Amino acid sequence: MSHSILRTLACSALLGFAAVTGVQAQTTPSASSLPDFTGIVQKNAPAVVHVEAKYSGSSPAQQMQSGQPMPGDPQAEILRRFFGMPMIPSPQEQAHISVGSGFIISRDGYILTNNHVVAGANSVTVRLQDRRTFTAKVVGTDPKYDIALLKVKDGDNLPTVTIGDSRSLKAGQWVLAIGSPFGFDYTVTQGIVSAVGRNLGSGDQPYTSFIQTDVPINRGNSGGPLFNMKGQVVGINSQIYSNTGGYLGVAFSIPIDVAMNAVQQLKTKGYVTRGQLGVSVQTVSDAMVKALKLADGTGAAVVSVSADSGAEKAGIQPGDIILAYNGQALRQAADLPPLVGMTKPGTKVPVEILRDGKKMTLTVTIGEMPRDQSAVDNHHGAAASESGSAALGLSVKSMDSDTRQQLGLKAGQGVIISNISGAVAAQAGLQQGDVILMVNQQKIGSVAAFRKATEGVKAGSTVLLLVRHGDQSGFIALTVPKK
Repeated sequence: MSHSILRTLACSALLGFAAVTGVQAQTTPSASSLPDFTGIVQKNAPAVVHVEAKYSGSSPAQQMQSGQPMPGDPQAEILRRFFGMPMIPSPQEQAHISVGSGFIISRDGYILTNNHVVAGANSVTVRLQDRRTFTAKVVGTDPKYDIALLKVKDGDNLPTVTIGDSRSLKAGQWVLAIGSPFGFDYTVTQGIVSAVGRNLGSGDQPYTSFIQTDVPINRGNSGGPLFNMKGQVVGINSQIYSNTGGYLGVAFSIPIDVAMNAVQQLKTKGYVTRGQLGVSVQTVSDAMVKALKLADGTGAAVVSVSADSGAEKAGIQPGDIILAYNGQALRQAADLPPLVGMTKPGTKVPVEILRDGKKMTLTVTIGEMPRDQSAVDNHHGAAASESGSAALGLSVKSMDSDTRQQLGLKAGQGVIISNISGAVAAQAGLQQGDVILMVNQQKIGSVAAFRKATEGVKAGSTVLLLVRHGDQSGFIALTVPKK
């Protein structure tokens, strides 16, 4: 993989060319249009803190560097999440210390930072700009949002930041960060918002639509604040996109609206509740567009619907294409989890779907996601009579009740692939034992139904199958070769 997404641990860099002198303003015609960030920095820097987490064993950074996966998140840690280390501690000290940034959100000492800055730490301390140091208690964390709420002891009348509205951000607006890259405290960097609503499709943070910026963010910046030109915090600096571990022009911040929603829950409950729709979805591929004769590939294709979920009770079915959720159009499947996750359980939400070429809107009562499960699962590929389809190159047979029960299927759901005879089916990854649930959005519950659904398949046409492979389901498109 040529690039990977890497978490960083502190916040900021140098002011660079954002602030210009009076002489420059006189000699450079365009200089007068450049913003001056000095007022924002002077007002807010006192509320930005340096965070230091100590561990009795190796820190998560050392686990990552030694190839040991982070607890509960093995896949993501292979690609991401290393901790920036200060320049002063020795290598022996660094094995037990990780550092980052944070910012004070209330005068009585509540501080926001990233979860990966303090995850699993034995002790956490924070240092203010005036060099005061406090011991901090971890009030609560949420790994899925990568947010941690700290509370300092003996904090009273502390300087605070002003919370803004990340939903009002637009691409092209100026933003700046304050933090501690490479251990350099209170460093300032500036840039613009390069995109909003960026979902990275990552396994550990599927519920965050990030703010993408070109603000220079490096190791040590994580947990620090991202400010708009009003001096309000609009994001928490969290990740960089890099193949070297250094800044390459793309950085990602958690929207402050998401963070503050989590803060209130961490204060009251100690954990974060997310909404659950009760569906598995995947991206609408080009092959699906062709097979279903869709106008384009926008939306999220429903692969399966959980029993007794809000989606099932509302009438959502496998094969439906979810076009919009609560009035917000979906460009891709990855857009759905953040919207669902932010929905309060019990809320009734309109969900627009496309079924058999017709649009309809269903009202879904959103459930509460168990803390160890997902609001929406994203899948990107599969899962006594007998019949075959020569065009598709496979044969199927019916399932007995015991097999259905083992697979968690209801009566009249699916047929089993008994033989793969064609190159197209084999190249698509189909295997004996896979279960075909749908053919071109038509439910398949018997061999006869499969035969009827495939008997008119012609050379050159594309057939869309919903396939269950193990405990995963996904759409697979087979294009019949021309003779």
